[in-house]
Amino acid sequence: MEGKKSKGYAWAISAGLTAALAAISAKLFSSQFIKYGLVIFFNVTMWGCYVNSLKALSSLQATVTNFATNFLSSGLAGFFLFEEALSSKWFAGAILIILGVLVLSKSSIERKASSD
Repeated sequence: MEGKKSKGYAWAISAGLTAALAAISAKLFSSQFIKYGLVIFFNVTMWGCYVNSLKALSSLQATVTNFATNFLSSGLAGFFLFEEALSSKWFAGAILIILGVLVLSKSSIERKASSD
């Protein structure tokens, strides 16, 4: 069961990273054909990863992990690739999001459902 759950988190993180790559490619490329092609490709890939994460995790765990990965990787990509400023509030929010994901990852949603 634990191996299945860790694969689910890997899929959810992959979904968040590919969603961020869609946003990055929209800003990075000037050619409309390449830009839209990559956005579609990364979004389709993201949905595939997300669906696979839902097979191993609760919808809450998969969604929050996907969102957190997307948020953090998009923000860091903006900082490193596009020289965008990140405020201390962004970092405070990022830390809170990471803590929330850790709390949810330790939750026993599956066990609670089976004990009812």
